[in-house]
Amino acid sequence: MEAKSIYNLLESCKKGDRVAQKKLYDFLAPRMFPVCLRYCGADRQMAEDILQDGFVTLFSKLSTFKGEGSFEGWARRVFVNTALMELRRKDALKFSEDLEGLKWSESQEPSVIEQIGYKELMDLLAEMPVGFRTVFNMYIVEGYSHKEIAEKLGIEEVSSRSQLNRARIFLQERIKSMK
Repeated sequence: MEAKSIYNLLESCKKGDRVAQKKLYDFLAPRMFPVCLRYCGADRQMAEDILQDGFVTLFSKLSTFKGEGSFEGWARRVFVNTALMELRRKDALKFSEDLEGLKWSESQEPSVIEQIGYKELMDLLAEMPVGFRTVFNMYIVEGYSHKEIAEKLGIEEVSSRSQLNRARIFLQERIKSMK
């Protein structure tokens, strides 16, 4: 969808036009559901709930979008924040596994990573403990800094770094076992 038609659609949505809201939902839902799913692992029902909650938030805060930057990027932040609020509400991050005994190997085999398909990678991410998956998604996929992650999750910056390192170890171990 081109920028002008997005702008017109957003203006109609701000006025409460239900047809425009449905069009925006149809445009964004297929793009935002995978975002929600990445934070929920294999729990599709939770991802669907977050998607719906995200749209409620998006429509209620649509007037705050100033047109600076990409609307889709702004919307993505709404859905990420909605997912994070749900994880905090469930206190899911306190249940992260400790992988003290695992060591991050210095020699990675790019050929193994290259052989993993998208579905296999998504399955591996879904298996990750919630804390690892959340920080991994925020840092690697969404591009948040450790400082931003710490602020959004209410954790220490060092905890964010630790969770990311543990997520990498987790993935490395799972990839090795696929050989």
